[in-house]
Amino acid sequence: VGNRNDSPMKAVVTNFSDIALSFLKTAPHLTINIFLRSDRWILIDRCGKHFGVILNYLRDDTIVLPKNRQEMKELMAEAKYYLIQGLVDMCQAALQDKKDAYEPVCNIPIITSPKEEETLIESSMKPVVKLLYNRSNNKYSYTSNSDDNLLKNIELFDKLSLRFNGRVLFIKDVIGDEICCWSFYGQGRKLAEVCCTSIVYATEKKQTKVEFPEARIYEETLNVLLYETPRVPDNSLLEATSRNRSQASHSEDDEGFELRDRVRRIHVKRYSTYDDRQLAH
Repeated sequence: VGNRNDSPMKAVVTNFSDIALSFLKTAPHLTINIFLRSDRWILIDRCGKHFGVILNYLRDDTIVLPKNRQEMKELMAEAKYYLIQGLVDMCQAALQDKKDAYEPVCNIPIITSPKEEETLIESSMKPVVKLLYNRSNNKYSYTSNSDDNLLKNIELFDKLSLRFNGRVLFIKDVIGDEICCWSFYGQGRKLAEVCCTSIVYATEKKQTKVEFPEARIYEETLNVLLYETPRVPDNSLLEATSRNRSQASHSEDDEGFELRDRVRRIHVKRYSTYDDRQLAH
Protein backbone atom coordinates (compact mmCIF):
# COMPACT_ATOMS: atom_id res chain seq x y z
CA VAL A 1 0.00 0.00 0.00
CA GLY A 2 1.84 3.09 -1.21
CA ASN A 3 5.45 2.61 -0.08
CA ARG A 4 4.44 0.34 2.80
CA ASN A 5 4.79 -3.44 2.77
CA ASP A 6 2.46 -5.53 4.94
CA SER A 7 2.12 -9.30 5.14
CA PRO A 8 -1.12 -9.94 7.05
CA MET A 9 -2.86 -13.29 7.16
CA LYS A 10 -5.55 -13.68 4.51
CA ALA A 11 -8.12 -14.29 7.25
CA VAL A 12 -7.44 -10.80 8.63
CA VAL A 13 -8.21 -8.86 5.46
CA THR A 14 -11.24 -11.03 4.69
CA ASN A 15 -12.62 -10.82 8.22
CA PHE A 16 -15.51 -8.53 7.24
CA SER A 17 -17.58 -9.44 4.23
CA ASP A 18 -18.67 -5.88 3.46
CA ILE A 19 -15.26 -4.21 3.23
CA ALA A 20 -13.33 -3.47 0.08
CA LEU A 21 -10.48 -5.79 1.08
CA SER A 22 -12.82 -8.78 0.87
CA PHE A 23 -11.85 -9.00 -2.80
CA LEU A 24 -9.15 -11.39 -1.60
CA LYS A 25 -11.85 -13.90 -0.73
CA THR A 26 -13.98 -13.51 -3.87
CA ALA A 27 -13.10 -11.37 -6.88
CA PRO A 28 -11.30 -8.01 -7.22
CA HIS A 29 -13.44 -5.21 -5.83
CA LEU A 30 -14.06 -2.39 -8.28
CA THR A 31 -13.93 0.43 -5.72
CA ILE A 32 -10.17 0.35 -5.13
CA ASN A 33 -7.20 0.40 -7.48
CA ILE A 34 -5.30 -2.87 -7.15
CA PHE A 35 -2.55 -4.57 -9.11
CA LEU A 36 -1.82 -8.28 -8.85
CA ARG A 37 1.89 -9.03 -9.31
CA SER A 38 3.33 -12.29 -10.50
CA ASP A 39 5.15 -12.77 -7.18
CA ARG A 40 1.74 -12.84 -5.42
CA TRP A 41 2.11 -9.38 -3.89
CA ILE A 42 -1.01 -7.23 -4.19
CA LEU A 43 -0.34 -3.54 -4.84
CA ILE A 44 -2.95 -1.01 -3.69
CA ASP A 45 -2.61 2.49 -5.12
CA ARG A 46 -3.20 4.33 -1.85
CA CYS A 47 -1.16 6.07 0.85
CA GLY A 48 -0.06 3.51 3.42
CA LYS A 49 0.31 5.90 6.36
CA HIS A 50 -2.71 4.55 8.27
CA PHE A 51 -2.91 1.07 6.76
CA GLY A 52 -1.29 -0.51 9.82
CA VAL A 53 -4.04 0.96 12.01
CA ILE A 54 -6.66 -0.42 9.63
CA LEU A 55 -5.10 -3.89 9.84
CA ASN A 56 -5.13 -3.71 13.64
CA TYR A 57 -8.83 -2.85 13.52
CA LEU A 58 -9.50 -5.83 11.25
CA ARG A 59 -7.62 -8.11 13.65
CA ASP A 60 -9.15 -6.93 16.93
CA ASP A 61 -12.28 -5.00 15.91
CA THR A 62 -11.00 -2.11 18.05
CA ILE A 63 -8.08 0.36 18.08
CA VAL A 64 -6.74 3.36 19.96
CA LEU A 65 -7.58 6.36 17.80
CA PRO A 66 -4.97 9.08 17.23
CA LYS A 67 -5.36 12.16 19.42
CA ASN A 68 -4.52 14.59 16.63
CA ARG A 69 -7.67 15.79 14.89
CA GLN A 70 -6.05 15.94 11.45
CA GLU A 71 -4.71 12.38 11.70
CA MET A 72 -8.13 11.18 12.81
CA LYS A 73 -9.70 12.76 9.73
CA GLU A 74 -7.10 11.06 7.54
CA LEU A 75 -7.83 7.71 9.17
CA MET A 76 -11.57 8.17 8.66
CA ALA A 77 -10.97 8.94 4.97
CA GLU A 78 -9.02 5.69 4.61
CA ALA A 79 -11.73 3.76 6.45
CA LYS A 80 -14.34 5.17 4.05
CA TYR A 81 -12.17 4.20 1.09
CA TYR A 82 -11.93 0.60 2.27
CA LEU A 83 -15.64 0.57 3.27
CA ILE A 84 -14.91 -0.19 6.93
CA GLN A 85 -18.06 1.32 8.38
CA GLY A 86 -17.35 0.37 11.99
CA LEU A 87 -14.07 2.30 11.96
CA VAL A 88 -15.76 5.23 10.20
CA ASP A 89 -18.35 5.39 12.99
CA MET A 90 -15.62 5.33 15.66
CA CYS A 91 -13.77 8.22 14.00
CA GLN A 92 -16.95 10.27 13.53
CA ALA A 93 -17.93 9.85 17.18
CA ALA A 94 -14.45 10.83 18.39
CA LEU A 95 -14.35 13.87 16.10
CA GLN A 96 -17.74 14.99 17.38
CA ASP A 97 -16.51 14.72 20.98
CA LYS A 98 -13.48 16.84 20.12
CA LYS A 99 -15.69 19.37 18.39
CA ASP A 100 -17.93 19.68 21.44
CA ALA A 101 -14.95 20.05 23.79
CA TYR A 102 -13.75 23.63 24.20
CA GLU A 103 -10.10 24.21 23.40
CA PRO A 104 -8.53 27.52 24.50
CA VAL A 105 -7.26 29.65 21.64
CA CYS A 106 -4.19 30.83 23.52
CA ASN A 107 -2.30 28.67 26.04
CA ILE A 108 0.56 30.15 28.09
CA PRO A 109 2.78 27.59 29.88
CA ILE A 110 4.00 28.52 33.36
CA ILE A 111 7.49 27.27 34.19
CA THR A 112 7.73 24.97 37.21
CA SER A 113 11.46 24.14 37.05
CA PRO A 114 14.63 25.11 35.14
CA LYS A 115 14.62 21.68 33.50
CA GLU A 116 11.09 22.20 32.21
CA GLU A 117 12.08 25.60 30.83
CA GLU A 118 15.05 24.12 29.00
CA THR A 119 12.93 21.33 27.54
CA LEU A 120 10.20 23.71 26.36
CA ILE A 121 12.67 26.02 24.64
CA GLU A 122 14.77 23.32 23.00
CA SER A 123 11.76 21.35 21.72
CA SER A 124 9.84 24.35 20.39
CA MET A 125 9.82 24.82 16.62
CA LYS A 126 8.68 28.40 17.19
CA PRO A 127 10.55 31.41 18.54
CA VAL A 128 10.13 31.79 22.30
CA VAL A 129 9.42 34.86 24.44
CA LYS A 130 9.63 34.39 28.20
CA LEU A 131 8.57 36.84 30.90
CA LEU A 132 9.98 36.26 34.37
CA TYR A 133 8.29 38.19 37.15
CA ASN A 134 8.65 37.39 40.83
CA ARG A 135 8.10 40.16 43.37
CA SER A 136 9.27 37.95 46.23
CA ASN A 137 12.87 38.37 45.05
CA ASN A 138 12.95 42.01 46.16
CA LYS A 139 15.13 42.85 49.17
CA TYR A 140 14.31 46.55 49.29
CA SER A 141 11.28 48.79 48.95
CA TYR A 142 10.07 49.75 45.48
CA THR A 143 10.23 53.19 43.93
CA SER A 144 6.92 54.98 43.47
CA ASN A 145 6.33 53.90 39.85
CA SER A 146 7.65 50.35 40.11
CA ASP A 147 4.33 48.63 40.78
CA ASP A 148 2.70 50.35 37.82
CA ASN A 149 5.61 49.46 35.55
CA LEU A 150 5.52 45.83 36.65
CA LEU A 151 1.84 45.67 35.73
CA LYS A 152 2.58 47.32 32.38
CA ASN A 153 5.14 44.62 31.60
CA ILE A 154 2.63 41.89 32.43
CA GLU A 155 -0.10 43.57 30.39
CA LEU A 156 2.22 43.93 27.39
CA PHE A 157 3.13 40.25 27.64
CA ASP A 158 -0.57 39.34 27.56
CA LYS A 159 -1.18 41.58 24.54
CA LEU A 160 1.78 40.16 22.63
CA SER A 161 0.75 36.59 23.40
CA LEU A 162 -2.70 37.26 21.93
CA ARG A 163 -1.30 39.15 18.94
CA PHE A 164 1.33 36.55 17.97
CA ASN A 165 -0.40 33.41 19.22
CA GLY A 166 0.47 30.52 16.90
CA ARG A 167 3.63 32.20 15.65
CA VAL A 168 5.58 32.56 18.91
CA LEU A 169 5.64 30.41 22.05
CA PHE A 170 5.06 32.66 25.08
CA ILE A 171 5.93 31.28 28.51
CA LYS A 172 5.78 32.70 32.04
CA ASP A 173 8.29 32.14 34.81
CA VAL A 174 7.24 32.99 38.37
CA ILE A 175 10.01 31.09 40.20
CA GLY A 176 13.14 32.68 38.71
CA ASP A 177 15.74 34.83 40.45
CA GLU A 178 14.83 38.15 38.82
CA ILE A 179 11.97 40.52 39.61
CA CYS A 180 11.02 41.40 36.03
CA CYS A 181 12.96 40.17 33.03
CA TRP A 182 12.20 39.32 29.38
CA SER A 183 14.12 36.63 27.46
CA PHE A 184 14.00 35.96 23.73
CA TYR A 185 14.96 32.70 22.00
CA GLY A 186 15.31 31.55 18.40
CA GLN A 187 16.31 28.10 17.12
CA GLY A 188 16.71 26.99 20.74
CA ARG A 189 19.29 29.72 21.48
CA LYS A 190 18.96 32.74 23.73
CA LEU A 191 19.14 35.86 21.56
CA ALA A 192 18.49 38.69 23.97
CA GLU A 193 17.44 39.51 27.50
CA VAL A 194 15.71 42.71 28.61
CA CYS A 195 16.04 43.17 32.37
CA CYS A 196 13.64 45.75 33.76
CA THR A 197 14.98 46.13 37.31
CA SER A 198 17.82 48.04 38.92
CA ILE A 199 18.91 49.22 42.35
CA VAL A 200 18.77 52.97 42.97
CA TYR A 201 20.12 54.89 45.94
CA ALA A 202 17.66 57.15 47.70
CA THR A 203 18.72 59.64 50.34
CA GLU A 204 18.85 57.10 53.15
CA LYS A 205 18.29 53.63 51.70
CA LYS A 206 18.43 51.46 48.60
CA GLN A 207 15.31 50.93 46.51
CA THR A 208 14.35 48.60 43.68
CA LYS A 209 13.31 50.31 40.48
CA VAL A 210 11.18 48.50 37.87
CA GLU A 211 11.11 50.06 34.41
CA PHE A 212 8.97 49.50 31.34
CA PRO A 213 11.24 49.57 28.24
CA GLU A 214 8.34 49.14 25.82
CA ALA A 215 10.20 50.02 22.62
CA ARG A 216 13.03 47.57 23.38
CA ILE A 217 10.56 44.78 24.12
CA TYR A 218 8.76 45.36 20.83
CA GLU A 219 12.08 45.41 18.97
CA GLU A 220 13.26 42.10 20.41
CA THR A 221 9.86 40.48 19.82
CA LEU A 222 10.04 41.46 16.15
CA ASN A 223 13.60 40.12 16.01
CA VAL A 224 12.54 36.64 17.12
CA LEU A 225 9.93 36.54 14.34
CA LEU A 226 12.89 36.10 11.98
CA TYR A 227 13.16 32.56 13.39
CA GLU A 228 9.65 31.44 12.44
CA THR A 229 10.91 29.28 9.57
CA PRO A 230 11.65 25.55 10.17
CA ARG A 231 14.65 25.04 12.38
CA VAL A 232 17.72 25.05 10.14
CA PRO A 233 20.91 26.28 11.80
CA ASP A 234 21.59 29.73 10.40
CA ASN A 235 24.73 31.12 12.01
CA SER A 236 24.65 34.28 9.93
CA LEU A 237 21.13 35.08 11.15
CA LEU A 238 22.03 34.30 14.75
CA GLU A 239 25.08 36.54 14.49
CA ALA A 240 23.24 39.36 12.74
CA THR A 241 20.50 39.55 15.36
CA SER A 242 22.93 39.09 18.27
CA ARG A 243 25.42 41.82 17.39
CA ASN A 244 25.51 45.26 18.94
CA ARG A 245 25.68 47.58 15.93
CA SER A 246 27.44 50.31 17.91
CA GLN A 247 30.48 48.03 18.18
CA ALA A 248 30.68 47.32 14.44
CA SER A 249 34.00 49.12 14.05
CA HIS A 250 35.86 46.77 16.41
CA SER A 251 37.87 43.81 15.22
CA GLU A 252 36.19 40.39 14.95
CA ASP A 253 38.18 39.01 17.91
CA ASP A 254 37.23 41.95 20.12
CA GLU A 255 33.60 41.66 19.04
CA GLY A 256 33.48 37.95 19.85
CA PHE A 257 34.87 38.56 23.33
CA GLU A 258 32.57 41.49 24.08
CA LEU A 259 29.47 39.73 22.77
CA ARG A 260 30.09 36.80 25.08
CA ASP A 261 30.46 38.90 28.19
CA ARG A 262 28.33 42.00 27.64
CA VAL A 263 25.52 42.62 30.13
CA ARG A 264 23.49 45.78 29.65
CA ARG A 265 21.03 46.03 32.51
CA ILE A 266 17.62 47.57 31.77
CA HIS A 267 18.24 47.66 28.04
CA VAL A 268 19.40 44.34 26.64
CA LYS A 269 21.82 41.54 27.33
CA ARG A 270 22.79 39.67 24.17
CA TYR A 271 24.53 36.39 23.55
CA SER A 272 26.78 35.78 20.57
CA THR A 273 26.54 32.90 18.13
CA TYR A 274 29.36 31.21 20.00
CA ASP A 275 27.86 31.42 23.48
CA ASP A 276 27.84 27.93 25.00
CA ARG A 277 26.03 28.75 28.24
CA GLN A 278 23.02 26.66 29.21
CA LEU A 279 19.52 27.97 28.55
CA ALA A 280 18.43 27.45 32.15
CA HIS A 281 19.47 30.22 34.50
